[in-house]
Amino acid sequence: MRKICACLVCISALAGCGQSWNDPYPAAESERNILYTAFTDRPKHLDPAQSYSEDEITFTAQIYEPPLQYHYLKRPYELIPATLEQVPVPRFYDSKGRELSAQAPVEQIAESVYELKLKPGIRYQPHPAFALDASGQPRYLGEKVADGRQVIADFPATGSRELTADDYIYQIKRLAHPRLHSPIFGMMADKIVGLKELGGALQQAAKDLPANAWLDLDAYPLSGIEKVDAHTWRIRIKGKYPQFLYWLAMPFFAPVPREVDRFFAQPGMAAKNLTLDWWPVGTGPFMLSENDPNRRMVLSRNPNFHGQSYPCEGEAGDAEAGLLADCGKPLPFIEQAVFTREKETIPYWNKFLQGYFDASGISSDSFDQAVRVNVGGHVALSDEMRDKGIRLLTSVKTSIFYMGFNLLDPVLGGLNERSAKLRQAISIAIDQEEFISIFSNGRGIAAQSPLPPGIFGYDDGEAGIDSAVYDWVDGKAKRKSVAVAKKLMSEAGYPNGREAKTGEPLVVNLDTTGGGTGEKSRLDWLTRQFAKIDIQLVVRSTDFNRFQDKIRKGNVQLYYLGWNADYPDPENFFFLLHGEESRVGKGGENSSNYANPEFDRLFVRMKNMENTPERLAIIRQMNRILHHDAPWVFGFHPKSYTLGHRWLKNRKPNDVGNNILKYQRIDAAERTAARRAWNRPVLWPLAVGVVILALALIPAVIGYRRRERRSAVK
Repeated sequence: MRKICACLVCISALAGCGQSWNDPYPAAESERNILYTAFTDRPKHLDPAQSYSEDEITFTAQIYEPPLQYHYLKRPYELIPATLEQVPVPRFYDSKGRELSAQAPVEQIAESVYELKLKPGIRYQPHPAFALDASGQPRYLGEKVADGRQVIADFPATGSRELTADDYIYQIKRLAHPRLHSPIFGMMADKIVGLKELGGALQQAAKDLPANAWLDLDAYPLSGIEKVDAHTWRIRIKGKYPQFLYWLAMPFFAPVPREVDRFFAQPGMAAKNLTLDWWPVGTGPFMLSENDPNRRMVLSRNPNFHGQSYPCEGEAGDAEAGLLADCGKPLPFIEQAVFTREKETIPYWNKFLQGYFDASGISSDSFDQAVRVNVGGHVALSDEMRDKGIRLLTSVKTSIFYMGFNLLDPVLGGLNERSAKLRQAISIAIDQEEFISIFSNGRGIAAQSPLPPGIFGYDDGEAGIDSAVYDWVDGKAKRKSVAVAKKLMSEAGYPNGREAKTGEPLVVNLDTTGGGTGEKSRLDWLTRQFAKIDIQLVVRSTDFNRFQDKIRKGNVQLYYLGWNADYPDPENFFFLLHGEESRVGKGGENSSNYANPEFDRLFVRMKNMENTPERLAIIRQMNRILHHDAPWVFGFHPKSYTLGHRWLKNRKPNDVGNNILKYQRIDAAERTAARRAWNRPVLWPLAVGVVILALALIPAVIGYRRRERRSAVK
């Protein structure tokens, strides 16, 4: 019994010391300035010429440094230098090479020239591609250099060097590399002088080389790029394209050194995932030190980071929110960011509640546990979240989900009044507010045009409503009644949902890729929306490739798509409805094949303008045309809801700038204390079990001793 009591004492002592028993991280990390988070989808590309998805830029934006970046705190979003000394101001030239004024008419501008000048002293992360031997030659260059090596850490020697203009020029050439298939090559080939011709030359050169042979891009000139000196280069753009500055803030235009490209192109490297697509190399605040995309990925502080400081100004309310407390302090604050892959939402959520992840989104399964929505639609944290000191950050994303009409369709298409009224009726009938409430837990706002909040030209209030679908009542937008929609149906020639001349019921087809949790419920709801105005909806589900093929050929009536902003400019949304971008015949992004001559004329005029009152007036005119023509059911702009623990500092929603990790800070001591408090082991069941076991053993022990004594007496 004395031993049993001693065991209970040990159990109690263990409960009060050390880290939590369920802590998934090493004890040595408990007080370190490490950010712990999760990812659900493994990144496919980390090469800046190829990477374009949200799950990839989570990593690439922390490693690579394009010339420009977005101010972390200011809204509307503002471009500021990253590696440049200043944001470049374009100079304009006519077709004869004569310089024009900044106010020159767009039609006179043949080229825009951007001169970019680097800050001196910026250096790359340590990497074996920069390692040199005693004679100054690359240490790891040869036919068998990959033998016996599996990861970058297997190359013990590393080096670094200063960032130069050549590195940026080399990366622009990589956009034209035929084997990289950069998703922006086609667009940039139409903008950057000579890039299309370079693509043709590289395509021809690649045909004459073995499949895995290195293609030295320095051997191929690019006429639209001029190196001025080691830190300065010029880019020539066709015509006037002010949005080019936004592209200069994307990883596509981040530097890639020639020696890194050469290093990874050696025989045997690709077979071991020793590629730039797996091990990125940059000048940013972090470098990828561990890459196991099926389990975890680790970003570690780049010891060579050239140094930036935390901003000292932002927008109204930032100071009160504590977002300016670190003004002027050197970046980054954290030494590591550990990303653990979580494929299921429940384990992800539970680890966040235990303090093992520093931030989390909110899935539908955990929404009611996290927040409360009152009758007026106001969202607040639940008591459980507030008691833990968790903070809620919300923002409307620079995105839109919409239902598109194919304007080439004989029933739903056309710009005549009859077709427009039919599309308006459908737009009224589909209750976006109800959809957001039921299927998105209220996380969204009904769209009134293609433009989301935060984009220049977005109008809040009565001035911005879609007047074909909404009325302004008691200070807010109110969807028109079903009766109004039915009246429009009748005026369009479909009273009670039947063609007036033939009596045939109106049947429309929605093409979708289908699948996913809750898809049937959403489609059943949508069918009921159409039924409100007596339209029969037929849902035609297909696989993604077949769906894309039907969109390209215009063999659809209705479809669902979404768009995330590449950059915060109205041109990046309105171009989706520009006639020259039609899918059919043009191969563009205008899947509705909408082509209104007046809208197109205004778009061409608006897209190259600065954000002036004149541009705003044109945008409002464009929206009025779209409200009448209704090429889309404008759908909704999703809201982002994220939760962060109290020890995670300087966190602010940012839907355009992605290099946000360097601004965040961890109070490691506060986190450790919270983890211990929230994860104390419950030991009384174990103690009770030990006692029960002891009580069960006592008769056996007594019987054993009696038998031993009898044996001794005999």
